[in-house]
Amino acid sequence: MSTLPPHLANLVGKPVNDIDTPALVIDMDAMKRNLARMAEFAKKHNIRWRPHAKLHKSSSLAKMQIKAGAVGVCVQKTSEAEVMVAGGVYNVYISNEVIAPAKLARVAELTQKVADHGGQIAIAVDSTEGVIRLAQAMTEARLGNKTGATVIDVFVEIDVGQGRCGVEPGSAAVTLVLEIRKHPALRFAGLQAYHGKAQHMRSAQERREAIAKAVEAVVLTKKLIEAQGVAVELVTGAGTGSLMLEAASGVYGELQAGSFMFMDADYAQNERDPAQPQFEHSLFVKTQVVSTHGTHAVCDAGHKSHAIDSGLPLVHAFDTESELDYFNGGDEHGILRAAGDSKRLPGLGRMLWLIPGHCDPTVNLHDTMIGVTGGLRHGTVQRIFRVDARGALT
Repeated sequence: MSTLPPHLANLVGKPVNDIDTPALVIDMDAMKRNLARMAEFAKKHNIRWRPHAKLHKSSSLAKMQIKAGAVGVCVQKTSEAEVMVAGGVYNVYISNEVIAPAKLARVAELTQKVADHGGQIAIAVDSTEGVIRLAQAMTEARLGNKTGATVIDVFVEIDVGQGRCGVEPGSAAVTLVLEIRKHPALRFAGLQAYHGKAQHMRSAQERREAIAKAVEAVVLTKKLIEAQGVAVELVTGAGTGSLMLEAASGVYGELQAGSFMFMDADYAQNERDPAQPQFEHSLFVKTQVVSTHGTHAVCDAGHKSHAIDSGLPLVHAFDTESELDYFNGGDEHGILRAAGDSKRLPGLGRMLWLIPGHCDPTVNLHDTMIGVTGGLRHGTVQRIFRVDARGALT
């Protein structure tokens, strides 16, 4: 997208009331506080942080995170990595398995591109075949003089409870490490140990128990690898719901939490662990009431403006008189009803703010995010962020 659409082109400097609806809006003040709290937490625990850019899909926001202290970013897709690199982000970890030869050739090309800028590409593997295919792609690129003698960092992913990708902890991981070390274009960089399911366990105790088991699996695997004379330089993982547990483990050296920067309605349902930094909601869908009735009102933000895989959005309430519940109204509409003790419904044209149920796929529905300073009620548009990795799925 080379130019902004007319309704956005002249929006910077205008009041929030001028933002057309529905629109994805960042409360920049809250987002920056979240970044500062994360940076402070990482420094206090002497641990690196590499946030997931799949949250915001914006190279501009990725660079803002790195400026705040992040060592780089994680992505899940080769195309996301390409967008980050094209946007000037040169330390990127594809924390996912890539098997297709065509994609691996793109990964090899990216490795050279970032090396030219003093950066590094890393990738995860969980199979011998995956290691061999990666090595072949890197070797072919070298022979073609595309990547010279560049080396890609490779993390062995172990399944610590997610039940998705990753080899079983223990000897299976050792086999992969030894295979990686056979190939000059690959460097064993450590272990990928992310427990996604633990992020949304509602009680703090459940999360503590889940991460304790994950740590046990990491310790066992690390011990077996080191028994082969191979150092495990880094264990990377953790998400917003559990980051304080991995940080306190003494085993993890890098946190991959990403959602902390925006937060969402799903994370709001978690019981907060006292050790976790206090992160704020900073991503909102601005909407307005387009129809009113005796028992409900209708807003113009339906499912095409926010993802519902983790539930419907919350209506941000500035006071008890404005408490509302959001109900399914279809693709283009949301149904609003009074909540709690409130009996008041918003009037026609009233501007409202929704907290998405799940930030990541919500962002992927939008071309831009509008950054506002000074608050949602009386703030000013400061910046327009392009979602430049929107639709980067390959």
